[in-house]
Amino acid sequence: MRVDIGNALSETATPGVSVDALDRLDDAVAEAHETIAAGMANATFGYASLNLPETTSAAGIERAVADVDVDAVLTVGIGGSALGARTVTAGLGEPNHHLLDNVDPEHATRLLDSLDLSRTAVNVVSRSGTTAETLANFLVVRDAYEAAGVDWTERTVVTTGSSGPLADLADEEGLPTLSVPEGVPGRFAALSAVGLVPAALLGHDIEAVLAGAREARDGLAGSLHDCPAYAYGAVATALERRGAHTNAFMPYAEALEPFAEWFAQLWAESLGKDGQGQTPARALGATDQHSQLQLYRAGRHDKLVTLVRPRERADRAIPATDVEGLSYLGDATLGELLDAEFEATEASLAAAGQPNVRVEVDRVDAAGIGDLLFSFEAACVLAGELIGVETFTQPAVEWGKNAARGLLGGEKTAEADAVRGKREFRIE
Repeated sequence: MRVDIGNALSETATPGVSVDALDRLDDAVAEAHETIAAGMANATFGYASLNLPETTSAAGIERAVADVDVDAVLTVGIGGSALGARTVTAGLGEPNHHLLDNVDPEHATRLLDSLDLSRTAVNVVSRSGTTAETLANFLVVRDAYEAAGVDWTERTVVTTGSSGPLADLADEEGLPTLSVPEGVPGRFAALSAVGLVPAALLGHDIEAVLAGAREARDGLAGSLHDCPAYAYGAVATALERRGAHTNAFMPYAEALEPFAEWFAQLWAESLGKDGQGQTPARALGATDQHSQLQLYRAGRHDKLVTLVRPRERADRAIPATDVEGLSYLGDATLGELLDAEFEATEASLAAAGQPNVRVEVDRVDAAGIGDLLFSFEAACVLAGELIGVETFTQPAVEWGKNAARGLLGGEKTAEADAVRGKREFRIE
């Protein structure tokens, strides 16, 4: 991964970071790196996430799913139990990976009706095996298979913790089972079985994904000047302190749109604590130049825009035309047009004094997606160290889970009581 922070410097952007301020911040980066490195060495909770490129066995995952012969995969999970896997398969150009990561009944019905269940594997993912949305969807999926006369047990792979309802079910039915790694929060688990099983089921080279992540891991260093991941985390942190409270994350590749969703969870759930944390906003270049760029360029100076693109991609020529005003397109390709849009957006933001950072990867392929996943995890961990939050916890999420359980089960909990006690001021 390469990072260009020139358009986030104070000589160009407001808010911006001076070179002197970056040099001062680099002392804090060095100290944070020592903490991160020690956490990795000791496999401390959370920091163990950054060891996954080394500790995940691609061969072990492939052996576990070798007997499941399918053409498509349906992941049943939510949050980190689904977004990482979709990011990987999208980066690999795989169209036959589907998610059931919400409990919208109409969507669930449409999706299940659209699939050939006899040729579709189910990968159900939950560390605890008690996640309400995941278990509810899995029960619905299992029922759909039975109604279609398809043996779900021959097509189901379970990714879960060492104990719990899913682990028990897998034992009872003899289902292929892979472990959610210990000490790794779900949103940091993409480079484990949590994120790699669907790609393995569909025959992709998941070792190449891990190799790209290992290369990024080898690039960790105690200075933001030597480490693109740390440069991004440090600059994002510095800009937040100066008023850039939104991070508009805008990849210029359709295959990276799920990556923007994954980033949004990573950044929000890890850093949104103690009154701190940037709000991630997802966008897609060049599409959202026509819907969101007006705000990013001419709105408040309270945003960092992160522009992401591959340096190389398969291309397609634009056919020549005699239509007046369009003939110039006939000498170009779609890739050249998309790159021109990227650079025009970048320059437009800079001209308006809006801070933006360019992130580039060689290609959107197995190595590239591994590089991006690891690099942004490292950037997030560094940002958490710099702002002093508990990066790897999610107490606000747990509050909502407790409330939902109390409401569904009729339990009297403080969280459920707070929901029941909602103040109403209706206008109908």
